Amino acid sequence: MCVCVQYDDEPKPGDLIEIFRLGYQHWAIYVGRGYVIHLAPPSELAGAGAYSIMSMMCEKAVIKKDPLRTVVGSDRYHINNKLDNKYDPLPVSKILREAERKVGQEVSYSVARSNCEHFVTKLRYGTPESPQVQMAVTVGVGALVGMGLVAGAAYLFSGSQSCKERRSEQ
Repeated sequence: MCVCVQYDDEPKPGDLIEIFRLGYQHWAIYVGRGYVIHLAPPSELAGAGAYSIMSMMCEKAVIKKDPLRTVVGSDRYHINNKLDNKYDPLPVSKILREAERKVGQEVSYSVARSNCEHFVTKLRYGTPESPQVQMAVTVGVGALVGMGLVAGAAYLFSGSQSCKERRSEQ
């Protein structure tokens, strides 16, 4: 069995790296010479598959510096500086200095408020943002509204049926 891994152009220092894990994306910031810095809950391991999704349950994470290829493992990744059209990136020297200063620190982790995507966007733009979480919330709210509409329609439909049944019984 062949494991095919797709790599984009060579990243430049300060680039955001989006890594496609099973069910979610892990994020890192490229710091040069083949290394990235990323926020890693204990379960965030390359190739951990479904187990790495357990990172949602963690309250602490460690800021690590690892080889890009080690962090990616057999997963697919690409450079994704997607917020460049919304924010001006900070100077690369400032991004790298701040990222390196944080390596080894244990920090609070929350999948909704302080995850790996928040971490790298704060380094690159000075603003922590996670469109991945925003999308999940939007989809989740949409699903809840949809389920509510279906439940309401089912209630009304079943209610109107019982009314018809009651009329025919009279």
